[in-house]
Amino acid sequence: MTKTYQMETFSCPSCVKKIEALLKATAGISESEVLFNSSRVKATFDEAVITSDAIKGKIDALGFKVLSEK
Repeated sequence: MTKTYQMETFSCPSCVKKIEALLKATAGISESEVLFNSSRVKATFDEAVITSDAIKGKIDALGFKVLSEK
């Protein structure tokens, strides 16, 4: 499954790097992309391993707010 998460505006490129590192290290996520200009995160993941809510929770734990998902 692939989801796109609309984030609060990223303030700097290091924000993107933090989220990218988190997603790459998370079991069940096969692909991810963090877009600085549009403040979006796209993740392809295996729902048998991790849920969308768990991904949002991990991003929130870094201090970033997910506004919506598609």
